[in-house]
Amino acid sequence: MTIDPELGTAQFPDRLRLPLAVDAAALAADLDRLEGLDWTMHFVPQNFSGEWSVLPLRAPVGAVHPIMRITSTPGCDAWEDTEFLALCPAMAAFLDGLHCPLGAVRLMRLTPGSAINEHCDPDLSAEGGVARLHVPIVTSPQVDFRVNQKPVDMAVGECWYVRLSDPHSVTNRGETDRVHLVIDATMNSWLSGVLSAAANASNL
Repeated sequence: MTIDPELGTAQFPDRLRLPLAVDAAALAADLDRLEGLDWTMHFVPQNFSGEWSVLPLRAPVGAVHPIMRITSTPGCDAWEDTEFLALCPAMAAFLDGLHCPLGAVRLMRLTPGSAINEHCDPDLSAEGGVARLHVPIVTSPQVDFRVNQKPVDMAVGECWYVRLSDPHSVTNRGETDRVHLVIDATMNSWLSGVLSAAANASNL
């Protein structure tokens, strides 16, 4: 994976709400179209309790096994849209508006009473070349998402960058599923500009 040389060594906060338009109702309608499909349980059981499941929208080229299709493999540079993305025109349109290379794109569901244990994903930081973006589609105030032990209050209709190379955890204390559109985006000058704009706005 190459990093745009224009990026320099910019350091960003560990969470940023990005100035990107999200059609929350359209994304929710896409999610409804997926009702009844089989989601794959996350493949690292020591990282969670309860039910944390995944539906791949972009997967490694040629991957067939369900686990391989939901894996965000560091260093993988060949990705393809899945048949599930074809059912989700609003999600596809949102992804088309991200003017940077995209790796894994997944829907990630955390059921009520479930928790993602605190852990680090060393390859997921803007400074390291891959920014993990989260777009909540279904959530509630009872979802506690923490980075560096501080809450990140993400609401439906927002897009967030979170630096997941730092310690992070999620607990769903609500009564409904939490479903996020989760995007691994390769840093380039466009994405660096988006993050910089968000960082500057957060300092106002």
